[in-house]
Amino acid sequence: MPGESRVGQRRRRHGRGRPAERLAGDHGASRRQRHDDHQPEDRVRRRHARLDAALADRHGRRRDRSGKRRRRRTGRGSTCQAAKVVLESLPADKLLWSDEFSGAAGSSPDPTKWLVDTGGSGFGNNELEYYTSRASNVAQDGAGHLKITALRESYSDGAVTRSYTSGKIESKGKYNTSYGSIQARIKLPAGQGLWPAFWAIGADIDTVGWPHCGEMDIMENLGRDPYRVFGSLHGPCASGTQAYGLTSSTRSVVALSQGFHEYGVDWSPSLVQMTLDGVPYASYTPTSLPHGCQWVFTKPAFLILDLAVGGNWPGAPTAATRFPATMLVDWVRAYGYTTQG
Repeated sequence: MPGESRVGQRRRRHGRGRPAERLAGDHGASRRQRHDDHQPEDRVRRRHARLDAALADRHGRRRDRSGKRRRRRTGRGSTCQAAKVVLESLPADKLLWSDEFSGAAGSSPDPTKWLVDTGGSGFGNNELEYYTSRASNVAQDGAGHLKITALRESYSDGAVTRSYTSGKIESKGKYNTSYGSIQARIKLPAGQGLWPAFWAIGADIDTVGWPHCGEMDIMENLGRDPYRVFGSLHGPCASGTQAYGLTSSTRSVVALSQGFHEYGVDWSPSLVQMTLDGVPYASYTPTSLPHGCQWVFTKPAFLILDLAVGGNWPGAPTAATRFPATMLVDWVRAYGYTTQG
């Protein structure tokens, strides 16, 4: 989709915006960062090649709440079209980190795993919400879920006044993820002006800034169309002042607001693949980039969940938009891949 990324115009701490338009020009491989400065370069290349080959052989399998994998039944579980490249199972995978949101009703997200972000600056996208840390906006429900709730209400911090409040959490400083499979099971809200998202920002954003840190929008949805999910990558181009945005989408056969669905990314050194209910719908590699742009997805990133209201891309809510509007998160899990050799 044309426009800015989630961080886009503002160069703020990190954030989001409308997926940026893909820059014109021939496609070509980008510069590649070393994954491990302590290994000889040829060993790094071999390790990356093994990871890429393993990921390219993996097929989607769904996981139950215990974290164990189960094979998807034919004709069930998926709500989007299969991608041309289907990932086959790896020799092994390992649950590295998760949150099942099993806290008491009204409790904050686990502070060892998440920060609750606050603020209402509009974030360069003319968003209308103020993110608060109140339980009415972000809290566990006592039934194994995290509730991120947008409310239509006036809220002021003394400098900024907004007509909506909502919630946002991030794993910055708590957990950084890298190559593997990152998944979240979420029930989305529906309604004009609602903008739920699950995404990741390079952990070095405070030192290199955006877009050099890289951004993976694992799931974005516009509430006016509860059937469609978007997945995007954003990164830098050679000038240092331009950013690219690669965006794909898929359409579910059922409304994503009617139940839980699994949104994910399968990530190796030179392949990023977006999935819905375990089925890939978009694949990005360094050769996907516009000429002169850089592949920066070779370093750790932290995770973000939020529910924005309004903004340049979704537009403002209408009188018909129902509030409270809740993004219900069942779990978030990060898996690492084990390769031979």
